[in-house]
Amino acid sequence: MSLTFKPVIPPLALDAHGVCRVSGSRVTLESLLGLFHQGATAEDIYQAFPPVPLADVYAVLAYYLQHRDEVEEYLQQVEDREQEARREMKARFPMTEMRERLLARRKPVFA
Repeated sequence: MSLTFKPVIPPLALDAHGVCRVSGSRVTLESLLGLFHQGATAEDIYQAFPPVPLADVYAVLAYYLQHRDEVEEYLQQVEDREQEARREMKARFPMTEMRERLLARRKPVFA
């Protein structure tokens, strides 16, 4: 009996919005790696995200460790897009205006 070695394709795919998801699930690459960066083991990550098979967690972590620069660049792009979206939301919907409206609702109508 002999072993045959085949390349392992990471179970990652970009969805229609450019978000990298794991194993055809709704779990994002950044969610999975966020736990890993906090010190979680593959088994811990598997318990946190049951839809992702344990072997896929290991495959994603192996891919990350082998392609750290590329993945970190992707994660930075995600962070940059999130920051831009926050800035845009703050500009379009100033919180001071919202706060004033909410506080106005707290005032009694009949004094």
